Amino acid sequence: MSSQTPDEARVVPLRPHLGRPHAARPAPAPREPLWRDLVGDVLRRERLAQQRTLKEVAEAARISMPYLSEVERGRKEASSEVLAAAARALGLGLGDLLTRAHGELTRVTAHRPAAGRAGSRHDGLCLAA
Repeated sequence: MSSQTPDEARVVPLRPHLGRPHAARPAPAPREPLWRDLVGDVLRRERLAQQRTLKEVAEAARISMPYLSEVERGRKEASSEVLAAAARALGLGLGDLLTRAHGELTRVTAHRPAAGRAGSRHDGLCLAA
């Protein structure tokens, strides 16, 4: 080796520094859906499938139309009594409503990466030589 050329080592970081503009930033974790959003979606879909108005369903459920609208849009966390009344007004039982909301939750979360779950393929640091 020449005494004029210093020995240099190529450094490859295991985890790129996130402050560097060229470093790839990890995608944010998908947001877990809120129960009130799922239940509201089920209520709205069922009401629309029956071709009924908010006013009709709210009157049958004996709840205010603006409140039912807020529940359908996931803006209000309705009590079990309100949910049961809205479900009955649509010809459903509370169990039917909750089963449908659970099915929606399962469908939405089934395609998520298993990060942090036991048995996931890449739940630790991987090194390759």
